[in-house]
Amino acid sequence: MFLMPMALILSSHVAASPVGGGASQRVLNGAKIDTMLVPTVLYGRHPGWGEPGGGAVEQDHFEGVLSGIADQGLLDIADLVLTGYFADVGQVFDTAAVIDVVRKGRRVNKGVIAHAREPMIVVDPIMGDAPGGLYIDPAIAAAIKDQLVSRADLVTPNLFELGQITGRPLTDLASIVRAARVLERPVLVSSLPRHGKIGVLYVDGADALLVTHDRLPKAPNGTGDVLAAAFAARLMAGDSACEALEHAVAATVSLVMRAHEWGATELPLVAASDVLVTPLLALQAEAVQFA
Repeated sequence: MFLMPMALILSSHVAASPVGGGASQRVLNGAKIDTMLVPTVLYGRHPGWGEPGGGAVEQDHFEGVLSGIADQGLLDIADLVLTGYFADVGQVFDTAAVIDVVRKGRRVNKGVIAHAREPMIVVDPIMGDAPGGLYIDPAIAAAIKDQLVSRADLVTPNLFELGQITGRPLTDLASIVRAARVLERPVLVSSLPRHGKIGVLYVDGADALLVTHDRLPKAPNGTGDVLAAAFAARLMAGDSACEALEHAVAATVSLVMRAHEWGATELPLVAASDVLVTPLLALQAEAVQFA
């Protein structure tokens, strides 16, 4: 029997902007991974454009959507859980409980037929960015740190978020690697300034890999969502962490290149979906070593 991978996404739904859970969904679908998107907010557009319209998904609605998925037996066959933007603390606690159910379903229900032997939990701790700082309530940020990071198989913060989670000053590459190791699980760190370029760093214990690329003019919103989903998709396809890192960064950069080429103000996730499979450039990861 051929089983399609299944992913559960808990993040924002933005109708007119390919960001958040919608961006994650398109990337994963393009990698032939079926998806279930549980929205935390329903916005008309990205808040960066102005008043987004819509608002947070109410707690009972959020829980009701999750209950419907659970009643269908689909939590037991979720191969990937990807978390993103949250609108309140209750959503974070509900998500933590769902992660536990997904993991328990594999262990307890012997009749589970799923694509992967074990589910992969990817936590994108969307909290803020430099220089603006936090753009969610500090209580939500604390809940993400306390409830979700500890349950993750992979954490994908940007540089600001890594500092927020670890409470460590991030002054150079060595301090970034050491901070990532504190989390005691694989970490993918984006938005690293590196000798006039931008870097993406993967750290797993003693191993650390860095990919750098040229700094492009202002990128459309959603690149972090694309990067996390593309990296997870390649891991699910059987790539090594190095292969997944090189491909995911190249694909994300290629998407931004297409946006600039076409004068697009949003990521062309559908029109340029081919570059997610075959990026416009090849990037090479380098091993970095620090005690």
